[in-house]
Amino acid sequence: MNRLREYRIKAGLSQLQLSYRTQVAPTAISSIENNRLAVWPKAKRALARVLKCSQAELFPEDESGK
Repeated sequence: MNRLREYRIKAGLSQLQLSYRTQVAPTAISSIENNRLAVWPKAKRALARVLKCSQAELFPEDESGK
């Protein structure tokens, strides 16, 4: 389970706004939030940068090896 939706809402951004700032498709943002799409490294970096957090905070399951 990732924390993308939580951090996006905390930042006050819609999926479309986050998409625009990260250059990640809006459909991909939705799929990532719903754990239907694996996140590629470039997108992880962009999402963490825009949301002002670490990749490990957004995607803690990556750190636990799940």
